[in-house]
Amino acid sequence: PVDTGCWPVWMFWPNPCKAIPLDFIFVIDSSRSIRPNDYEKVKTFIINLLQFLKIGHNATRVGLLQYGSVVQPEFSLSTYTTKSEVEQAVRNMEHLATGTMTGLAIQYTMETAFTEEHGARPMNLHIPRIAMIVTDGRPQDTVEEIAAQARQAGIQIFAIGVGRVDMNTLRAIGSEPHSEHVHLVANFSQIETLISVFQSKLCGGIDHCDLGNHGCEHNCVTVPESYICTCKRGYVLNLDGKTCSKIDHCADGTHGCEQEFMSTEDSCVCKCRKGYTLRPDGKTCQSLDLCQTVHHGCEHQCVSTNDSYICRCFEGFMLAEDGKSCKKPECSEGVMDLVFVIDGSKSLGPNNFELVKQFVNSIVDSLDISKMGTHVGLLQYSTKVRTEFTLGQYSTAQHIKSAVNRMQYMGRGSMTGSALRHMFESSFSTKEGGRFNIPRVSIVFTDGRSQDDVSEWATKAKNSGITIYALGVGKAIEQELREIASEPDEKHLYYAEDFEKMAEITKKLKSRICAGNPIISQGISNSLTCLLAAMSKRLETLENQLVHK
Repeated sequence: PVDTGCWPVWMFWPNPCKAIPLDFIFVIDSSRSIRPNDYEKVKTFIINLLQFLKIGHNATRVGLLQYGSVVQPEFSLSTYTTKSEVEQAVRNMEHLATGTMTGLAIQYTMETAFTEEHGARPMNLHIPRIAMIVTDGRPQDTVEEIAAQARQAGIQIFAIGVGRVDMNTLRAIGSEPHSEHVHLVANFSQIETLISVFQSKLCGGIDHCDLGNHGCEHNCVTVPESYICTCKRGYVLNLDGKTCSKIDHCADGTHGCEQEFMSTEDSCVCKCRKGYTLRPDGKTCQSLDLCQTVHHGCEHQCVSTNDSYICRCFEGFMLAEDGKSCKKPECSEGVMDLVFVIDGSKSLGPNNFELVKQFVNSIVDSLDISKMGTHVGLLQYSTKVRTEFTLGQYSTAQHIKSAVNRMQYMGRGSMTGSALRHMFESSFSTKEGGRFNIPRVSIVFTDGRSQDDVSEWATKAKNSGITIYALGVGKAIEQELREIASEPDEKHLYYAEDFEKMAEITKKLKSRICAGNPIISQGISNSLTCLLAAMSKRLETLENQLVHK
């Protein structure tokens, strides 16, 4: 080549040779022993060598990987289909500057880079598979065995050594005859001298497809000393070796499609009729609106979801246990602001805490929870007081129950007085959702002696118009319960020795349910009568659960 002072003169020749199609992988040593300017010379060598290759999907396919301590694939045989794309990818490579695991790179080339999944063409097409390995140092792993396996797998290996590379190592890597496949140059400046050597190897030979008499219906591919016909994607070569037929992937009837099917280039795909959509299994169909196509049985409303449906009720009604019919809430006539104050001390225990959560949710189910109906808030207390949710936070029973289920058991001391203070000062405030002229009710649940005084803040709460129900279990102190509960005690204080004896509370509550006379003055009889009914029903449920256990 003539030195023009910048690029070799062959860079300006228009396609200087007719090359046969190849599957060509560059395997480039990117170890720390290669200096940055030498690394750039390797990139220039690769770009110059590309000029003798006719790159394309049905021509030569080029891939490249570089290696140091690990193998780093830069692009596969199927990544690029034009020479300019390959050249730009080479220019964009960055030096790894790590170790020299040549054997690992050869193994990756054989097991991954030359697979059909990464763009290599099938072996029966007889497309030559070329690997060009450029290295400047002694490998840090063994190469003999893996290189031999690669050559036996049909890969033609060119081994190029630069500098002080052991010639025996290069011979162990390269294909035979070594005179044509193994090359050693003194430094990276001399690597360009190999261009003319490889020009004769990569060029020459007649491109039989260019002769124009191949007769291929779709594609003609040149192979050594001949050519073969191939078909476009989705077609198969006929027995004449020249014409192509469209592949019908659905013809064997094993597609399993529920409604319709269609053959594509690669496979048989299932389709659905109008108004239906394909399920994730790729075979069966589901209606876009199940409520229109199934007998849902919903009393009020049917709402389609992603792959099913749910029943809903009109405003002022709640869904019954069967999930289909609707009913009026048990306390649909009572509107109140209700705050639960729940003991979360360690004496309660995690299992009983879960029962208390069930108790709360059962009461919520029986209330008319809505923006205009009953609002519910909840505090949990132990050594500290924690607002789980405020009166104004949720306006549906489902959201409240979800918040109750998410509660985490505190499991420490028992500061009931602090909880009462927080309830009185904050829980019914307008900031937390308290409303004017709406009955204010609090249910305080405890199972032991408080570690602080309860009378002061219970009295202030009751004097402000808050009706307090005190529910005690186990080691709860009766005197404390009396100080907490509103008067008269017999209507607002309930106690059981343990959770298994909550039937006693149930009996007391039953005597107060739906009594003919108002149980609380100031116009809140309906709310509290309904609340007592709900509490009684839930306590009966808890009793039955414990009996069955």
